[in-house]
Amino acid sequence: MADNNTFNADKEQLLDEVRNVLNNTEELLASAGDNGSEKARELHLKLQNNLKLAKDRLLDAEKAALARAKEAAKVTDQYVHTHPWKAIGLAAAVAFLLGLLVSRR
Repeated sequence: MADNNTFNADKEQLLDEVRNVLNNTEELLASAGDNGSEKARELHLKLQNNLKLAKDRLLDAEKAALARAKEAAKVTDQYVHTHPWKAIGLAAAVAFLLGLLVSRR
C-alpha cells in the first residue's frame, strides 16, 4: 500500500514537473517573439506546434489516469458490496500487520 502511495506521489510530481516545463517553454517562446529570419519564424512555429501537442498529450494522459482511477474505485466498491466479510477480513489483516510493524519501532 505504501509503495502504491509512493508511486502515485512520484507520478503526480512528474506530471507537475512536466507542466512546469511546458509552461516555462511557452513563456520563453512568447518572450522570444517573431523577430528574425524566415528560419527563425519556422522554428518558432514548429516549437509552438510541438508545445501544443505536448500539452494535449499531457491532458489526455491525465484524463486516462482519472478514468482508470474511477474504474478501479467502482470495481472495488462492487467487490466490497458483493463480498463484505472478505473485505472486512482483509482490512482487519492489513490493520493487524500494520500494527505489528508500528509496534516494532
